[in-house]
Amino acid sequence: MLSDHEIARQANPKPIVDVARELGVDDRYLIPYGTEITKVNLDALNEPRKRPGQGKLVLVSATTPTAAGEGKTTTSIGLAQGFRHIGQSVCCALREPSLGPVFGIKGGATGGGYAQMIPADRINLHFTGDFHAITSTNNLISAMVDNYLFQGNELNLDPRTIAWRRCMDMNDRSLRNIVLGLGGKMQGIPRQGGFDITAASEIMAIFCLARSMDDLHDRLERIFIGFTYDGEPVYLKALNVTGALMALLRDAVHPNLVQTLEGVPVFVHGGPFANIAHGCNSVFATRMGMHYADWTITEAGFGFDLGAEKFFDIKCRSAGLDPDAVVLVTTVRALKLHGGKDKNDLESPDVEAVRRGLENLDKHIESVANFNKSPVVALNRFAADTDEEIAIVAERTAAHGVAFAESRHFSEGGPGSADLARAVMASVEKNRPFKPLYDLDMTLLEKVRAVSQKMYGANDIAFSKEAEKDLHMIEKLGLDKLPVCIAKAPSSLSDDPLLHGRPRDFQVTVRNIQVNSGSGFLVVLTGSILRMPGLPKSPQALRVKLNADGTVEGVS
Repeated sequence: MLSDHEIARQANPKPIVDVARELGVDDRYLIPYGTEITKVNLDALNEPRKRPGQGKLVLVSATTPTAAGEGKTTTSIGLAQGFRHIGQSVCCALREPSLGPVFGIKGGATGGGYAQMIPADRINLHFTGDFHAITSTNNLISAMVDNYLFQGNELNLDPRTIAWRRCMDMNDRSLRNIVLGLGGKMQGIPRQGGFDITAASEIMAIFCLARSMDDLHDRLERIFIGFTYDGEPVYLKALNVTGALMALLRDAVHPNLVQTLEGVPVFVHGGPFANIAHGCNSVFATRMGMHYADWTITEAGFGFDLGAEKFFDIKCRSAGLDPDAVVLVTTVRALKLHGGKDKNDLESPDVEAVRRGLENLDKHIESVANFNKSPVVALNRFAADTDEEIAIVAERTAAHGVAFAESRHFSEGGPGSADLARAVMASVEKNRPFKPLYDLDMTLLEKVRAVSQKMYGANDIAFSKEAEKDLHMIEKLGLDKLPVCIAKAPSSLSDDPLLHGRPRDFQVTVRNIQVNSGSGFLVVLTGSILRMPGLPKSPQALRVKLNADGTVEGVS
């Protein structure tokens, strides 16, 4: 069996300008990065739509995943190729990979098998530099804050209240909590600080949720920095640095265009995580896809309880989007895990473990219905799956009255997902306009409780003493009407990462609440979740190598 790297090397990609032309993008809007990658200038969105009607949006989500993931990105790419195979106008709008997972547990985020986007090594490593621009923008704010403190503190900023943190695009647990400004009088003002991973930064969220350049500017100025010694809030506008931040993001804001192995266009732009951020690609890229293609396939990270809930309650609410169809990816191996099978023994057949694990699928199907949507359950087939195991999943799906399709895109490419594409097209008529899970006028407690009960199945919520202090501060700032972005363990419906299946009789514990007033939501930290991951004992970085021909292995 060929590796992803070997399959990609056999591809004969089109020049990216030809991919753009076939999509309908005029050459004058292209900003090429060689022959395989181009950015598409945002001005292209001002052109009249060339195709009749409005482009439809398909959201791909999943049941609660195993550590390696269940193939949402691979399924998104495969589904797009399936649409192309049956003669539809289609493209993808996906997130950019972060170097944290690339060198951590999961590896890259460009799909796999015969459902990949290319060039995988460049997309996974640096790409067009968007993550670096976002990191630099974030850290310029940090440098300016500390410079104000050092240069006389004309803002009267209380260092003990500074909420802004530095970031970097790497898993590094040693930087979670640090002391800044050590080394003497000329090295700055000592204070506590720390790093988040770039994917969880507020700049990343702002970048992905901005609807226009003016909106991007305004969101940046609304970033909360901290309080003065007099207890007055300080927002980024007071730093007079917004112009420099916009300059740093000037090129990054234009969506990146690449292609799949079968030449389907893919806009890859922005990359927030769904367990510690809102988990969706940029609004710019989503709009670009819908502008040029009849079908745009997008993805929200981790399970439906995390990425998809935020997609609806944050991204759709903010950007005025409403997906026409929802795909819920599941796998036999994930259902076995939720059925109690050991994580190291998921390849061996076990019909009863699959049957026991179906309650996790049940909960996610119910959760989709909370948004007025009827999902298509896509079973991402692996080589070890048996027909009997798959039949059990199909029967359970039918009992819910929702569509089911087995997809073999990994091994067969577009033809292997043609049935899934047809099922998605047929499901559109069953979906009504989405309704948010909660109203913004609800109290912050009520919003967190609504998500915890309706999405996770919790009995109730509990706030720590620190979270209660944060709540009072947020109410004082008048920001309690913002939506919530709940940071939670991705491996469980609960906030305990070890509880698989469909946990019951539990409560969600809120540890802290962070203000992201620029991005327009409140980050609710639950359980022991952290916004700067660490590397595992055997990180993927140990398996990455540069070949003599200049290609890179181990990042797909």
